[in-house]
Amino acid sequence: MAVTADYQVQFPENDDIYSILAAEGIEFLLSHSGEVPLEYIHGKTICLFFSANWCRPCKDFTPELVKLYESLQKRGEELEIIFVSFDHDMTSFYEHFWSMSWLAVPFSLSLRNKLIDKYRVARIPSLVPLYPDEISVDDDVIGLIEDYGPEAFPFTKKRKEELKAIDDAKRVGGQLEKLLAHESRNYIVSRNGSKVLVSELVGKTIGLYFGAHWCPPFRSFTSQLIDVYNELATSTKGSFEVILVSTDRDSREFNINMTNMPWLAIPYEDRRTRQDLCRIFNIKLIPALVIIGPEGKTVNTNAREMVSLYGSRSYPFTESRIVELEACLKKEGDSFPRKVKDEKHAHELKLDMAKGYVCDFCKKQGKFWAFSCDACDYDLHPTCVEEQEASLV
Repeated sequence: MAVTADYQVQFPENDDIYSILAAEGIEFLLSHSGEVPLEYIHGKTICLFFSANWCRPCKDFTPELVKLYESLQKRGEELEIIFVSFDHDMTSFYEHFWSMSWLAVPFSLSLRNKLIDKYRVARIPSLVPLYPDEISVDDDVIGLIEDYGPEAFPFTKKRKEELKAIDDAKRVGGQLEKLLAHESRNYIVSRNGSKVLVSELVGKTIGLYFGAHWCPPFRSFTSQLIDVYNELATSTKGSFEVILVSTDRDSREFNINMTNMPWLAIPYEDRRTRQDLCRIFNIKLIPALVIIGPEGKTVNTNAREMVSLYGSRSYPFTESRIVELEACLKKEGDSFPRKVKDEKHAHELKLDMAKGYVCDFCKKQGKFWAFSCDACDYDLHPTCVEEQEASLV
């Protein structure tokens, strides 16, 4: 028997979905144990989940949605998800539906097309919350869930603004424990697996180091950061600490990373915190180094470049320290001649600022100031020029 007009009136908050089901003669939904009457979803928050078994992003996202659904169920939220299949046949529909813990509309191309048109579904996976018109739902519910998990509920624009405000407060800082810990974990781990309370780090300068073992630039920068860390361990008497925020693909890579590093890490199994920190600090490329000052406030979100340029001299990695270093470099450059001659080289050498080079006299790495040839690849340390001039006296 088709759903009647009187039946629809009982569900004014989702009148459109019931009208579409009635037009298709749908009187029940599907669960893993059989048919479920429409009355079951009365008064609940309903989300339509458009997905397909052939769609890789759908299959990747579905387990995450299952975790969110089960978490919200335990929390007591009156939420029901209803699967709308984009599959090509009944077999694929049931295979995909079996990976879900919620309900589904019966497999029907006609019903699916009507729902697609009604809710303007342009891609899959899509999750469409059905709220009264005055409630503004976020444009990208899938992205909101991927970013925030169960905290994204009820998936409205207002909730997204609230969550972004919380992120902004954590990024600006002032409370290290809220940034790095939560109700079920108040520690981070060392390379040997021992636990270090986050409260013990309060008052220190903290470097949040984002990266993964599979990334060659990360491995290259890590060796440089280790040198800086070891130098500062002595000069700052332990007031500087680095914490790895891993983006490794699995725990094996994470463990390899940790065996080569002298610092701490967010536990690999705490995926949510690692994802939260990447989102809060807008990490798009790795490696990345974010500095949290001793007062718990963020002082530098691009410390990788600073460390690459200045090494341990960049501590405590603040903007004012950059100004000091640049002033020192300028003063140092003003003390050198603008041009010099090298007895082993035919061309005149000019004073130049260089991020990194190898001196052609001593064969050692150099940075900042160099005497360079415009005509060919030839560079000298200023100190090596001075040594050559002294030997001629």
